[in-house]
Amino acid sequence: MNLVTQSRFLLLLVILLLPQLVLGETFVVKDIRVDGLQRISPGTVFNYLPVKIGQQIESDETGEIIRVLYKTGFFKDVKLERQGDVLIVFVTERPAIAKIEIEGNKSLETEPLLLALKDIGLAEGRVFNRSVLDKIEQELQRQYFNLGKYAVKLSSTVTPLERNRVAINIDISEGGTARIKKINIIGNSAFDEEDLLDEFSLNTTGFLSSFTKDDQYSRQKLSGDLEKLRSFYLDRGYINFKITSTQVSITPDKKDIYVTVNIEEGDVYTINDILLTGDLVLPKEAFFPMIHLVRGEVFSRKQVIGSAERINTLLGNNGYAFANVNSIPDIDEEKKQVAVTYFVDPGKRVYVRRINMKGNSDTRDEVLRREMRQLESAWYS
Repeated sequence: MNLVTQSRFLLLLVILLLPQLVLGETFVVKDIRVDGLQRISPGTVFNYLPVKIGQQIESDETGEIIRVLYKTGFFKDVKLERQGDVLIVFVTERPAIAKIEIEGNKSLETEPLLLALKDIGLAEGRVFNRSVLDKIEQELQRQYFNLGKYAVKLSSTVTPLERNRVAINIDISEGGTARIKKINIIGNSAFDEEDLLDEFSLNTTGFLSSFTKDDQYSRQKLSGDLEKLRSFYLDRGYINFKITSTQVSITPDKKDIYVTVNIEEGDVYTINDILLTGDLVLPKEAFFPMIHLVRGEVFSRKQVIGSAERINTLLGNNGYAFANVNSIPDIDEEKKQVAVTYFVDPGKRVYVRRINMKGNSDTRDEVLRREMRQLESAWYS
């Protein structure tokens, strides 16, 4: 065989073998083979695989097949090859978690932590995903920050084991708890800072702080205190009260915290009118005793909400179990006055179809029903 003949033969051989090695053209799948499985069954892969035997594969569909298998979270590498009309799926499984150990945690108990990790997706027997572990470290850090432990340090160690498994160790160095050194309120003129701080659950370190923990900063506690501050002003007529900004700073040694709250008080508003509208299924005279607002007095959000709740209770006692009462303030910025309108939506009247007694083994139903004020076939109260 001369050189030219050998070259032609090799070129023909490459052309014949090329379709068997590369998914570069359309073909009908006669069989599917999965290589590289260790713990996951082939049936699981076939359930997720968007290709079936007898189906035709286009050249642009291979990327979608790989993406579908990646999305399962079971594999860290997926490749596709073709041998004749056989589709070969090469996979590399993610390791399984053999055990999880948490050390150094004193403020957070281990069992609740392990349960929380399981809810997020990190538990013994599950597939290990490094990105999940990174999210868990961030969540643990956030929980310790909520406890005022800003010097916390977390380190995770992933140890490979036999049979494609890993052991995870999370080492926690909690550090000390940062204490609130000072809380400042800026912008108040109508009330003393001490009176405003009395509304706060957070406080600077005092004699009882070791028991009450009121000097430990928490974002949730601060949010609650800011809402209390807002209610304090709104209940005293300051409708346009605003908390413009909140700054929380910590010293470089992460031991002391300073909180600064900037506010705008605004003006005091009074009530100039009280109105009732909507479907008033009861006489107006029945509603007004429920409204504890007086024209000419200072606006109070607490009284406005309380009055709406009392109207709602009144309707509920008259059979309107699903009544809805909304208070709508109409603010006159020039006169610094507010007209409060209560919109009443009673809904349909509800009747009691049946009252069932359970658990009375010694006393008959008739005896118990004699004590009931709510009657069957009567409206709900």
